[in-house]
Parts: sequence; structure tokens; C-alpha cells
Amino acid sequence: MYHPNILNVKKTREIIQKFESKTEIEVIDLKDGNSRVLAQNITVLINVPPFNRSAMDGYAVIAEDASNASDSQPRFLKVVDEIGAGEISNHVVKIGETIRIATGAQMPIGADAIIMEENVEFDGVKIKVIDPVSFNNDVALTGEDLKEGEVILFEGQILGPHQLSVIASAGYNNIEVYKKPNIGVIITGSELVETSTDLKPGMIINSNKYALKGVIEDSWAVAHIKQCPDNREELLNDVIEAVEKYDAVITTGGTAISKGDLIVEIVEELGDVPVHGVTIKPGKPFGFGVIKETPIFMLSGYPVALAVQYDMFVRKYILKMQKIHKKFNIVKAIAGENVRSSPDKYNIIRGDFKEDEGIVYPIRTKAGINRSILMSNCYIISKEGIGKIKKGDECKVLKYKSLKFC
Repeated sequence: MYHPNILNVKKTREIIQKFESKTEIEVIDLKDGNSRVLAQNITVLINVPPFNRSAMDGYAVIAEDASNASDSQPRFLKVVDEIGAGEISNHVVKIGETIRIATGAQMPIGADAIIMEENVEFDGVKIKVIDPVSFNNDVALTGEDLKEGEVILFEGQILGPHQLSVIASAGYNNIEVYKKPNIGVIITGSELVETSTDLKPGMIINSNKYALKGVIEDSWAVAHIKQCPDNREELLNDVIEAVEKYDAVITTGGTAISKGDLIVEIVEELGDVPVHGVTIKPGKPFGFGVIKETPIFMLSGYPVALAVQYDMFVRKYILKMQKIHKKFNIVKAIAGENVRSSPDKYNIIRGDFKEDEGIVYPIRTKAGINRSILMSNCYIISKEGIGKIKKGDECKVLKYKSLKFC
């Protein structure tokens, strides 16, 4: 049943964050590393490039041999060999000689500069150089990109395509990353059925499973969803099983005072429930418990309240389990209309934010209207003590797109 002291949002978050978020480390193939969190420092295993190489298509020369070349005093160099990418030359470049070379190819012995192909004239035997050449011109030096032994990426780095490319260049086939948390989801309600156009009286489509799967995946975790009727024994067994199998558990429904609402009672029986009831609107009956060190987030059955509870209390915790410390940036806007807000609540109002204008309009629907999310792109945040926001007043906005990690 309801605990007598309903907590404010700040205190609720503090209690949740006190419980250490845990995740394990796993070794994966580098090709599977996109959008994963690095669990090790990356120390370069090999020099990149591993040898001096040409940075351009052109001709490998001895810089001193053409350092004084000019229009009036051109330098003619005999082409003695050609090196393609992945090839080497056994010829040692001497004064008066040059070797044609492809971008990325290893510099031949004796040469210490490159002349771009476009900057010379070639008659089939020799090249004519009319511009002076400096030492190491257009040469990528050994270890210039990555030097063996240096640390280039650190634990906690979010990996994308470019990071993976650099890690590959540094000599890695496999990497250590934080495991994606496995989140058990128990959707309660005997009235819930699968999608259908032929509903029996009193039945409701289980839309929450689609929303929860999506928001959990947005949090880079894996959802394992199960539906349970309002049967105490079945729900008790499902909770016990989920606590044993998963890193965290989310339940929906059964958090308020009504016939058949069981989940808070069961979690309290098996563990501890430090939070049940928060001064947030919508989402007041949110609950948080712990069973055998496994966090249990008890969300409402109504999709609108569920979405708010997830975004306010669950999303950041699941990211933190993966060592991702995400700050959800709240921006300022001007209210385009009056915004209804209770002064004794932490109000979350769906809004339509016109970013170019800096104006936000509240979405006016009855409570529990799920389609309001389609009509909105942000939350208007009105904390305790603020009350009604008048048209033209400054207010705070949390954009939906800022909730996603990337």
C-alpha cells in the first residue's frame, strides 16, 4: 500500500542513485563495437604508419637533389622504378634518380621527400622539377599518426565508426566493453491483450511492451518482456525469477491503491521499497525497490505516466550501469500559451517546442491520452512551487531528442 510520506523528485533521484549500478565486462570482436562503451584503455600496439610512407601519388626523391629547382634552373631526375600500394622497391635512390610512388606506399631507401605528380613533367624517362623540394615533404613518418605505447582512448569512451577505425589501426582485433544491461520487464494486468481489432469487453491492447522495449533499447540495454495477469502467486514467481536473471527489473501497473494492485506489496515482502509515491505529475505512484541488490522500478500502467516515470527516474540509471554519465540538458523557452501547473507538484507537461522561435506550446489533452506524445516534441518542466505559467513567461523545456544518448 502507499507509504505515508510521498517524496519529492530530488529526494527520489538521490535514493535511486545511492544504489550502485553494476555491469560486467565482456570481450567482443572489434567489428561489433559500434555504439558500445569501452571498458579498457587503448594503448597503441604498433606504430602507424609502421614505416615512412608517401602521403601523395608522385615521385620519391632526395630532397637535397631538388632543393634549388626553379623555372630558370630545372632539375631533371631519371625514373628508375615504380612502387604501387603494398609494394616495396629494392632500388636505393641515388643523386639524379627518382622512383614513381603511389599514396601509402613505403618510401624507398635513399629517398626523403615526395614531389606530387601534378608538379612535374614526365617524358617517359625522366621528370622535370621546377619547384624546390624540402626534407620530408609529403612523407608520413613512422609513428606520426599513432605511436607505439601511447594511450589514445580511455575506459568509458563511447565507440563510433571513427574510434573503431583508429583502434583497428592500433593493432586490436578484440576489445573489452561494458556489457549491455539485461532488463527484465514484467507488464501486469489481466485486462491486457495482444494487438487486435476484435477486443472483448474490458480488454485493452498491451501497448506498453512496445514503448518499454523501445526506450530500453534507446538506453543501450536489452529488454526481456513478460506479461503477467493480476495473480499474486504468478507475479511473485515472475519477480523472483526476474531478480535472479536480470541486472534490473521494470514492472508496470499495480503501484496504486486499488483492487488487484500487487507489485509493491510483493517487492516489499521480498526486499525493500524506499520509494513509493512521488510528488510528480503525471506519475505519482512511482515505486522503487531493491531485492538482493537488484533494483526494481515500479511504473504506472498508463502509458503517459509510464513514459514520464521512465524518463525522470529510470533512463539515467540504466545508462549509468554502462558507465555512461548522461546529462539531460534543460533549455529555456517562452510559453506561447498559459500552462496549467500544480504548485505542490513537479509537473511534466508535454509541449510543442518551436526552437527557431524559442516558444513552447503546451499540448492540451485529457489525462492519459497516449497520442499526446505524437503531438509533442518536449516536456515542459514546472517544479514544485512554481504553479501556473502564464503566456509570455520564461519556462524550462526538456527536448525528447536530448533524452537519447546519440
